[in-house]
Amino acid sequence: MKPPPFSYHDPRTVEEAIGLLNTLENAKLLAGGQSLMPMLNMRYVLPDHVIDLNKIPALSYIRETDGVIAFGAMTRQRDIEFSDLVKSRFPIIHEAILNVGHRQTRNRGTLGGSLCQLDPSAELVTVAAAVDATVVVTSKTGMREIPFADFPLGLMSPAIEPNELLTAVRFPLWRRGHGFAFVEFARRHGDFAVASAAVLLEMRDGRIARASVTVGGLDSRPQRPDVSLEGLEALPTLFADVAQACDRLEAMNDANVTAGYKRRVARAMVLRALEKAHGRIAKN
Repeated sequence: MKPPPFSYHDPRTVEEAIGLLNTLENAKLLAGGQSLMPMLNMRYVLPDHVIDLNKIPALSYIRETDGVIAFGAMTRQRDIEFSDLVKSRFPIIHEAILNVGHRQTRNRGTLGGSLCQLDPSAELVTVAAAVDATVVVTSKTGMREIPFADFPLGLMSPAIEPNELLTAVRFPLWRRGHGFAFVEFARRHGDFAVASAAVLLEMRDGRIARASVTVGGLDSRPQRPDVSLEGLEALPTLFADVAQACDRLEAMNDANVTAGYKRRVARAMVLRALEKAHGRIAKN
């Protein structure tokens, strides 16, 4: 199929893009195009205007500053994959990005585009939730910071106003030497995940000092099992209890699998990710 007719705009600055958002009716933003282009071709969306962000260099960067790794919204997933800074300082992001589609997908796909699409199975969405990332949006009145926990309003619905542009994402750094793991199960390589798990662990004096366990793919937003790990020994029984807690998470049926099946997969992914993350601490 072919996309519907629309007017095309290619701003060169953030200010110009925001100006277009404020003056054009029924406009869509084009980042990597991995989601928007198929939706245009299948006539799922019918915009009158498409604003292409690809010629705004200020939106593409990766840098460490003030205890966070900051990404421009238009940073390509491929650039994240090959970033030495990401590999060394935030390896769970690197591990997650390797599960995103295929090489061709990552060549064009962007961090901001993935987060705005908010697909429940998206790897970067799950990792952003796991590390309590902050999303920065910009409008003609200035910048606004949104904790990622407040970013999903519902299924594939981000907390961005029509006149706002996502410009940056900040991932707070964990202490060097922490354990990490991102695992997922998909029907085929490159498919959307049935369920995924992102785990980060820090140990101190033989006990868990800090932990984050996040499950993606079950519901409209990532979730965390309601089991506390801090102050406890990293025993197999504890990991099994955390995995079992996935049975209490919200899950929805889809065209391929039931909610119950998703929970069973989530249990396996969480257990696998906990064991993998803990094993990586032991090697540091």
